[in-house]
Amino acid sequence: MIRGWSAIYLRELFIIRRRLLKMLISWAVQPMLYMVAFGYALGRHVQVDGHTYMEFLLPGLVAMSSMNQAYRIAWEINFARFYWHIFEEFQVAPISNAAFVLGEVLAGMTRALMAVGVILVLGASFGVVLSHNLYFWLALVLNSFVFASLAVIVAMAVRSHEDQGMLSNFIITPMAFLGGTFFPLEELPTMAQKILYFLPLTHASKAIRAAAFGQPPDPRGFLILASIGILFFVAAVLCVNLARD
Repeated sequence: MIRGWSAIYLRELFIIRRRLLKMLISWAVQPMLYMVAFGYALGRHVQVDGHTYMEFLLPGLVAMSSMNQAYRIAWEINFARFYWHIFEEFQVAPISNAAFVLGEVLAGMTRALMAVGVILVLGASFGVVLSHNLYFWLALVLNSFVFASLAVIVAMAVRSHEDQGMLSNFIITPMAFLGGTFFPLEELPTMAQKILYFLPLTHASKAIRAAAFGQPPDPRGFLILASIGILFFVAAVLCVNLARD
């Protein structure tokens, strides 16, 4: 049923290899600015739950960057769809919807993990070394899975890059700032905390930060991320038909 996913995945890997240097630079710029502006300049003397603000910030940047880069696969899909017309070739190839989605989701997850590697190196250059344990990587993989699957849904549903940009502004940008990446959600009013509880990035940030500090994360966060990821993946498979001619 999913035969052919490797061809989709390898195509995306070839694109990454060809653009690798530019990607590495772009993955480093935004986190570096956040670390310098918020973590170093503004947060040098700030403590959050017994940790420096830089230590608090870095896991949040890991969660946010993995979300952004996993979701970025939506743009790659639609460049191929709108300009290169490669999606038309997938339509006539003996590749199932599930195989197409799996290949693209794995590509998005790969981009996310590579971008996180850049952030961890940058963090180490600032003297912040996190605990890279199994829980840390599990939360990271699940977060990437959720947003890579969401990216395929969006890529299949939109009709133009303008629509895609609008959806990103309404979905990804607010989540990046309100998902527990830059400040503890406990500082917000109770009602706001309850609303933000429904954001997958909230659970990813909490799990990644707890694991990074060597603390056992709440297992409910993993369960929620896995459930949302599976739901999004199934929805993405069903949405492929929306983009077919």
